[in-house]
Amino acid sequence: MKQILIALAIVIAPLAKAVAQQDSAMNYRRSSLYSLLVKHNDQKFAQEISNVFLSIPIPDKYNNHDLSVKVVNMSEKLKDTDLIEDFIETNGIASRMVARWFNRDPFTGECNVDTVRARGLYDASEFDKELAARSQRGMAMLEDAGEDLIPNTFLIVNDIRYVDREKTGRAIGAAFRIIGAVAGAATGISNLGDLGDSMGSMMETLKGFKVNVNTYLYQLDWDEETAMTFYREYYASKPDPAKKKAFEDNRDKFHLTYIGSQKSSGKDVSFIGVNLDDPTQMIRKACQRAIDENIASLQKNFDVFKVKTPLINTEPICAQIGMKEGITKDSRFEVLEMVMEDDKIEYKKVGEVKPIEGMIWDNRYMAKEEGAPGSELKYTTFKRISGRDFYPGMLIREIK
Repeated sequence: MKQILIALAIVIAPLAKAVAQQDSAMNYRRSSLYSLLVKHNDQKFAQEISNVFLSIPIPDKYNNHDLSVKVVNMSEKLKDTDLIEDFIETNGIASRMVARWFNRDPFTGECNVDTVRARGLYDASEFDKELAARSQRGMAMLEDAGEDLIPNTFLIVNDIRYVDREKTGRAIGAAFRIIGAVAGAATGISNLGDLGDSMGSMMETLKGFKVNVNTYLYQLDWDEETAMTFYREYYASKPDPAKKKAFEDNRDKFHLTYIGSQKSSGKDVSFIGVNLDDPTQMIRKACQRAIDENIASLQKNFDVFKVKTPLINTEPICAQIGMKEGITKDSRFEVLEMVMEDDKIEYKKVGEVKPIEGMIWDNRYMAKEEGAPGSELKYTTFKRISGRDFYPGMLIREIK
């Protein structure tokens, strides 16, 4: 490991640049995420789904690690991960995700550590000074980045398929019309028939759109051997044709590991508050709710994918996390203090909290527009289970 760190320090020392240090209370180390869509051109609404997917942001609990390719066309239905992994390998996705960490110029091969420094929340001047001096402290900073930052880089592949519910919607709509007509004939009140027609049209519209989303989760492989290979053979602090060619010729040395998958049907999505004259809103709401739900489920099911969120206040204890992240009254969180030991960041558990029922923020997409309970809040409020002396900037992470 020491050889790796010295090698990297040597090549990046000439590139030291200063950037402002940000408020540590609201800045914290996030995992990094690349989100990709599988598009099926043969299905209805394929282009509309693709368009709205491109407008869905990376969740703010992650660093945006998107590559230029966001949509992949696949004619076949995904039955397993084989087609996804063929795409990943054929297009060198893992190597491109590594290159993004080091801002690698594809034309010259030149790299820098600006992204590592920014996401690691290192003091810019101290980081650069220690690297230039090749000090023990500088080596520790680089080792810390290699252990806590780059390995926590993920790819999610979202296979979104439209489910045609128009027949169901028309059947329900017809039922409302019949009920209205019968009631009108029996009572002699003509506007009951009109009400039935109105309700019938509404049900045809609201029940006419649904998506099934399968989300597949992958993690970037970044171990000591991979790091050594990259720093020694491919990292270039200035244009270097030989290292540029070496990286291009060895993209297959970098890999992603499959973690697991999650399926969501979007069945609980309400279209209240959606402009029914704009089908794009319905598609966006259905897709984003389903993707957010899948991400929340993957976080619960796989510890490596769990996120940390800072406390924004302690009187009361609150954090900007909510139903979009899958929080319920039964959720439980550990409180972590971020401490620096030997120039490496460690997370020390100092207590536990849980959400207060009725004070859970509904931060799901368009929750305010549908008037959902809790959507008027700006954060979730917690009660202390154990620990004391919490302060803003401490992190919480969900536990089972």
